[in-house]
Amino acid sequence: MKWNDFSFFYADHVEVPLPEGHRFPMIKYRLLREKLMEDGIIHPSQLFKGPEVLDEDLLRAHTPHYVYALKNHTLSHKELRPIGLEWSEDLLKRSYVSVGGFVAATDSALKNGFSALLAGGTHHAHADRGEGYCVFNDFAVATLRLLDQKKVKKILIIDLDVHQGNGNSSILGKRDDVFILSLHGEKNYPFRKIPSHMDVGLPEHAGDEQYLSSLEKALGSIIFPFDMIFYQAGVDGLMEDTLGTLDLSFEGLKQRDEMVFQFAKNTPLAMAIGGGYAHPIDMTVKAHVNTFKTAKSFYSL
Repeated sequence: MKWNDFSFFYADHVEVPLPEGHRFPMIKYRLLREKLMEDGIIHPSQLFKGPEVLDEDLLRAHTPHYVYALKNHTLSHKELRPIGLEWSEDLLKRSYVSVGGFVAATDSALKNGFSALLAGGTHHAHADRGEGYCVFNDFAVATLRLLDQKKVKKILIIDLDVHQGNGNSSILGKRDDVFILSLHGEKNYPFRKIPSHMDVGLPEHAGDEQYLSSLEKALGSIIFPFDMIFYQAGVDGLMEDTLGTLDLSFEGLKQRDEMVFQFAKNTPLAMAIGGGYAHPIDMTVKAHVNTFKTAKSFYSL
C-alpha cells in the first residue's frame, strides 16, 4: 500500500467546551488535523469522522454499570471527579466517536497495514471508571473486539506516553494474548501504577540518550509472537510539556517513532496520538505532526 491509500480518523467534529483555563488542551486535535492537511502530510480524502463505537464493543472492556451510568448521567460527582472533565452530552458523544475512530483505525490497519486516530490513546480508563482525562479505554475496547472476533491472535501494545497506562494494565495486563510495553516517567502520574507485561520506568530528566537506549533494549527483548501492534504515541515526554518529566527533544521523539515503525515493519500497526500538554500548545501540535511526518516517510519506502 502507498501512503495515500491509508485512512485516518478524527473526533474533533464533536466539540467539547471546557471552562477557561482548563488544563486539558481540547483544541490540539483540530489544530493537528488542520496542520496535517496544510502541510500536505494527509490529504483530505484520507480523513474520516470517527463513527460512534457500539455499546456491545464498549462492554467488552467496561462494566455495564459504568457504561450505562455514563449514558444516563447517573454517575456521582465522586465517580466523575477522577476523569477531570465535567459530564456533558458533548463529552459523551466525543468519547463514543473517539473510541469508534480507533476501532475503525484498527480495522483499516489490518486491511492496509497502517492507520491512525488523530486523538485517543485513553489508557487511564479502567473497566469500572474513568480517570486522567480518559472516559473509555480505546485500546482495551479495540483489543478485546479483535481478539473476540478472532481477527488476530496476539496483540502487542507499545505505550510511549510519559504516563504509565494503568487502565490498559488493569483491563489487559493479565492476558496471555496481549503484551503491553510501557515506557514512562517513573515519578509521574499515575502514582499507583498497575503492572504491565513490561514496565520501564525512567527517572526525571532522563533525556534523549537514556530514553532511546531504554526503548531499544525493551523492544529488543520482546519475544511475544504478536500479529498486530497498537502504538500509543504520546508526545508529553517533550521537554516543554507541562505534565512531562523526561525532557525529550523533538529530534528524540522523531528517533523514537522511527524505532517503533522500523520494529513494526511488515506488521499491521494502528496508532493513537496520546498525550501532549506543552505551552504554547503549538509545541505539542508540532510534535504530533512530526510523528505523522515520520510515519509517512517510513511507509512511503
